[in-house]
Amino acid sequence: MIFVGKADSKLCWKDRYWVKASLWIIIFSYVGNYFWTHYFFTVLGASYTFPSWKMNNVPHTTFLLTHVCFLFYHVASNMTIRRLRHAVADLPDNLRWAAEGAWILALSYFIAYLETLAVSNFPYYEFVDRASMYKVGSLFYAIYFFVSFPMFLRIDEKPGDLWELPRVAVDSLGAAMLVTIILDLWRIFLGPIVPHPKTKQCLQQGLPWFP
Repeated sequence: MIFVGKADSKLCWKDRYWVKASLWIIIFSYVGNYFWTHYFFTVLGASYTFPSWKMNNVPHTTFLLTHVCFLFYHVASNMTIRRLRHAVADLPDNLRWAAEGAWILALSYFIAYLETLAVSNFPYYEFVDRASMYKVGSLFYAIYFFVSFPMFLRIDEKPGDLWELPRVAVDSLGAAMLVTIILDLWRIFLGPIVPHPKTKQCLQQGLPWFP
């Protein structure tokens, strides 16, 4: 359930859906920038070259931009998943689960690919191999959304089960941890999609943000 307009304005600020959704995305996108950007460096061969203040070698600007983009992506995902659920409501359970899973996978890859293509002309975001980044790197990026789209949808979705902010925060952190595990499994077992200099080897011990 989503409260909008006047109905939402009558609630205490901490009970409003937009506050909960924003908190979930703030946490998820912060983890994504601070930690997962280093997978882009070590696995996908990406790099930021524009001058900026940085946190963990990630430009501050990207933290703000990611929040806006991710919030839009997840709201759009909610809308499409709800429409799909309505359309397949009469199908057997296994077909409904298959349809929803296939849609989430397709939508995740589409959004990841579209964003990668959209920033291709930005002069300060570089890739070692753009073709590999578009095809395989977009799949790597889509892992974020494979996990986050269905989890984000759960916020206040069931009537009578309204989430409190601590639950929202814990849920977002749980989603972020699951994404981290999957990304690191890729790093360890599949390795980088492009050659790397020795100083940025993907298969180093530990995690990529710990030299």
